[in-house]
Amino acid sequence: MRRREVERYRSVLESQLVALVGHGEQAVHEMSGTGGEEIPDPNDRATVEEGRNWSLRLRDRDRKLIGKIEEALARLDAGTFGKCSACGAAISPARLRVRPVTDLCIACKTESEQTERRGRL
Repeated sequence: MRRREVERYRSVLESQLVALVGHGEQAVHEMSGTGGEEIPDPNDRATVEEGRNWSLRLRDRDRKLIGKIEEALARLDAGTFGKCSACGAAISPARLRVRPVTDLCIACKTESEQTERRGRL
């Protein structure tokens, strides 16, 4: 992979990381700001609680993505970015543009998903 491509992917990944960390900080601020309120109506309380649960689920999803971004940055540093971790083949540039955190080529990801589906049945 060319140096220019590596720097472009690094820039994309780092900007995603900054945005996700910002979302997390915002969520913590919002949740800490509403913790002391007394909401007398049970329906209103349920609505607020559902909103908090939704926010926590989104933050958990962001946390997992942060881990994947950090792994992708480590692969950039190690020089293994863009290579499938399962078979060692090059991951297509189109796939990397769409999902720069990926570590599997299309064939290996398809196989992984099929195996996962069979395990659920």
